[in-house]
Amino acid sequence: MYTARHYEADEQVYKDFTEETGIKVNVVKGEAEELIERLKREGESTEADLFITVDGGVLAHAKDNDILQPVESDVISENVPENMRDKENKWIGMATRARVIVYSKDRVSPDQLSTYEDLTSDKWKGKVLARSSTSLYNQSLLASFIELNGEKAAEEWSEGIVKNFSRQPDGGDRDQAKAIAAGVGDVGIMNTYYVGLLANSSDPEEVKVAEGLGVFFPNQETNGTHVNISGIGLTKHSKNPENATKLIEYMTGKEAQEYLSANNYEFPVNPDAEKPEILKSWGDFKMQELDFDTLGKHNQKAIEIFNKTGWK
Repeated sequence: MYTARHYEADEQVYKDFTEETGIKVNVVKGEAEELIERLKREGESTEADLFITVDGGVLAHAKDNDILQPVESDVISENVPENMRDKENKWIGMATRARVIVYSKDRVSPDQLSTYEDLTSDKWKGKVLARSSTSLYNQSLLASFIELNGEKAAEEWSEGIVKNFSRQPDGGDRDQAKAIAAGVGDVGIMNTYYVGLLANSSDPEEVKVAEGLGVFFPNQETNGTHVNISGIGLTKHSKNPENATKLIEYMTGKEAQEYLSANNYEFPVNPDAEKPEILKSWGDFKMQELDFDTLGKHNQKAIEIFNKTGWK
């Protein structure tokens, strides 16, 4: 397996799968684009049976590079709803995360929040935090706006956020949360699972940061909150397609889905899987309705807009 996901929870699921089936899982980790290039280069001689990555755009890129083949399995079709997998089943969703507005409970009331677009208004001047535009999470967020609202609106949004930054983008999502706690800004754009990781950290300082944060799902009255996906695909030249398919079935099954969600704080794709308490506490939400492939389609344009609007 070639994977661009680097989470301990995933490792545990592979171990459980091996214990249950006797099938050994050999894991090679790397950056998604490197692994795609490696699969292209290796061609028929590859030892990889499976490819795992974060981000719908990257999954679309893998599919476009013809390194995946359709997975045929009734079990997978039952485990994973249609909107959480590729139309041709060349990749299957295994977990999702929402990119939300996180706010200081002390300084912001949730009724002051509404949409991503509202973060560009003057009331948030000097109060908005976000990571760099080199982040794939931000690129996919902007790509979703290009798809849903058009390029002009996406550019205006990026421009408005830059105008309202409390500081130049710095660090990852966790750093935005810590900056809110330190009073550097009042609101941040973040993936939900980082809040779960902070709240359950072994570091009491991180737990304290999470306690002061509220999670707000924007655009509930309009086109929904942006959600991104991690997916798994069967490689085109897999030597063990049967066992590889068994692992996809296992990873999308109720038990593994609940384990991933309880330990990595992502949303399960299997509707039968129970969510951990912290995810339940955030409530249900409406997500954007778009094809995950479009995140890849608009990636280049999103990068151009970020550069043009000065989102460093």
